[in-house]
Amino acid sequence: MENASGETAPEENAPDGAIQADPEGATQANQEREKGDWRLLLHRAIKIAVILACIPVVLMLLYRPSFIHPPSTLMLADLATLQGYDRQWVPLDKISPYLIRSVMMSEDGQFCAHNGVDWVQMRSVIDDAMDGEETRGASTITMQTVKNLFLWNSRSFIRKGLEIPMALTANVLWSKRRTLELYLNVAEWGPGIYGAQAAALYHFKVPASKLSARQAALLAVSLPNPIARNAGKPGPGLRRLAAMVERRARNAGPYITCLDQ
Repeated sequence: MENASGETAPEENAPDGAIQADPEGATQANQEREKGDWRLLLHRAIKIAVILACIPVVLMLLYRPSFIHPPSTLMLADLATLQGYDRQWVPLDKISPYLIRSVMMSEDGQFCAHNGVDWVQMRSVIDDAMDGEETRGASTITMQTVKNLFLWNSRSFIRKGLEIPMALTANVLWSKRRTLELYLNVAEWGPGIYGAQAAALYHFKVPASKLSARQAALLAVSLPNPIARNAGKPGPGLRRLAAMVERRARNAGPYITCLDQ
């Protein structure tokens, strides 16, 4: 509105210095702010994921020396629940060759040949799953070792997805001998019984170095389910499995060459 002098009069009821609202500009500013918030959250999530991924790698490096005797996640769980556990670490040279051969032939016959993951077995399992068939385990000794040291025990695709890159990394950072030594000292062989030494004493009242071929085979075939399969009190089925593994172990020479390195 113009006044008598021709000048435009200020809007009635508008306070001095007031700036007219810009709804479109405010909306755009809010959108930019929200985008910035999402970018910040994404950046933080990526940073956390990278840190979590680095933790197992750092621990693998720490676990390389033979004088380091790491616990498994199950051992830590037993401590956290005040149950306690029995584990007496022994070097690989103090473990019966019968047990070494039996475990390799029972759990992972291609241990010396693969890079931490048996891709042939893995593809077979994936094909069975795609066909709707019941799948069997395809975990290598390396995969079981990283699972015991860094992951949880229940089966899931998430755990398997984490196991694979960890096993590939461990195969680079650890020798085959070190991997097997770690596995045989953290594997569960009964409630609160971990490692070959504690298992041999608990089930057979002998040290791990004195295990016989049959005792070693019984321990090996109990590994998939050590709570239900009692190596010291085997049923007919467990004895049949042990006899088969014992025969395989006698002919294991070509499959264990990596342990001589």
